[in-house]
Amino acid sequence: MKYELLILYLLIINISAFILYRIDKQKAIKHKFRISENTLIFSAFIGGSVGAFLGMQFFRHKTKHPKFIIGVPVCFIINIISVLYICGFIRL
Repeated sequence: MKYELLILYLLIINISAFILYRIDKQKAIKHKFRISENTLIFSAFIGGSVGAFLGMQFFRHKTKHPKFIIGVPVCFIINIISVLYICGFIRL
């Protein structure tokens, strides 16, 4: 019961990040108003790094931008450390 909300949150935020990358890719193709890069990175930072990474790979989107090539894996490391801290496996 204790970790179910955390799991639910991570599931929702990762699906949301994946969808954001899909929407932004479609908007890029159609030359329409785009989702900001900061929003995309922020979705990874707040727990959606796996969804962001999968979105990058699956949709081949933002895969040549250093901000994303470096930023999303850094967010993943931050996400892992945060989850381990919340679960009590590490202390800072």
